[in-house]
Amino acid sequence: MYNPNAGSYSSNFNSRIFVYEVVGLEQEDLTRSSGSQFFTVPYARMNQEMQRIARLGGKIVSIKPLNGEVPSYNMVQAQTPVTPPVATSSTPASFKAKKITKVPVNIYKPNKPYVGKCIENSDLLREGAVGIVRHLTFDISGGDLEYLEGQSIGIIPPGTDDKGKPQKLRLYSIASTRHGDHLDDKTISLCVRQLEYKNPDNGETVYGVCSTHLCNLNMGDDVTITGPVGKEMLLPEDEDATVIMLATGTGIAPFRAFLWRMFKEQHEDYKFKGLAWLIFGIPFSANILYKEELEQIAQEFPDNFRLTYAISREQENAQGGKMYVQSRVVEYADEIFEMLQKPKTHFYMCGLKGMEPPISETFTQEAEKRGVKWDDLRKDLKKNHRWHVEVY
Repeated sequence: MYNPNAGSYSSNFNSRIFVYEVVGLEQEDLTRSSGSQFFTVPYARMNQEMQRIARLGGKIVSIKPLNGEVPSYNMVQAQTPVTPPVATSSTPASFKAKKITKVPVNIYKPNKPYVGKCIENSDLLREGAVGIVRHLTFDISGGDLEYLEGQSIGIIPPGTDDKGKPQKLRLYSIASTRHGDHLDDKTISLCVRQLEYKNPDNGETVYGVCSTHLCNLNMGDDVTITGPVGKEMLLPEDEDATVIMLATGTGIAPFRAFLWRMFKEQHEDYKFKGLAWLIFGIPFSANILYKEELEQIAQEFPDNFRLTYAISREQENAQGGKMYVQSRVVEYADEIFEMLQKPKTHFYMCGLKGMEPPISETFTQEAEKRGVKWDDLRKDLKKNHRWHVEVY
């Protein structure tokens, strides 16, 4: 499978980040901001960010390169959405990968956290999407924080809770590989959805404290980090593994890290030659997170990456109901179950816990067809570190 020449990436794409100065953005209380807000945007997501700003009634007053580069278009052109090329990433020849010899855990603790800087906060949604989902990148070059694909970090939002005590940390799955989105071992990225729900007692809209804090970060803002934590969702080292990944919404985060390591980075000590299959559940097509990245990988590595969407509000399952991740598992139940019985297959679930019970029921039925007890097989998979579940 491994093709070191796949794609047409220039490392320049990965480092081209621009700063948008925006005025007039709509706030949560539906008022308009009177001052400027600043957002850092990678070249590959400039079009999406322009569309988001337009939806919120904002106006871009300037676009400046973060690292001194000159934009490839002028300010007048920037007011009209453009479609930048999607960059396939490969490791720059000058990059010397840092070796991580053991799983790092709790390098930074709540009583002694690491304070990083936000260097990117960009929109992941398109016109017609629901909710707010942001891709955030933090500079961690000032400390010794390191991590592996599949781990999480804690974020401590500022302020106090309703009891006057400091806010507690919230865990977020890491969306970047151990080398970071810039492939320099100096950043860490998250995929964050702003939590929003109705208070059942009074009907008022409630926004998540930490998710709102993160989604509203500006370039240069401090972010308080703990961790990393977690050994449950680690990517197997076997380059010939079959990796089945089920994700809903921002549960895509660890799998984005997996796929970048498998297909977009090139390292002497890891060249993926197996099969990766992602089944990704979202409500609308406009909610597909990292769509361009995923579909370009699928196009360039058709023999080794399989991409299946479950778009609940736009697709129907065989019974005429909504298409969820568990519906896709039913659709491919025989094939998936056969894969699970092979020693190189790893199964991952990340996202809403509601998908787990129906998937377990489906596998129970498949096991019975073969005279096997699903509970026994799942215990064996877990014992051999091939069953990985992180749901909420």
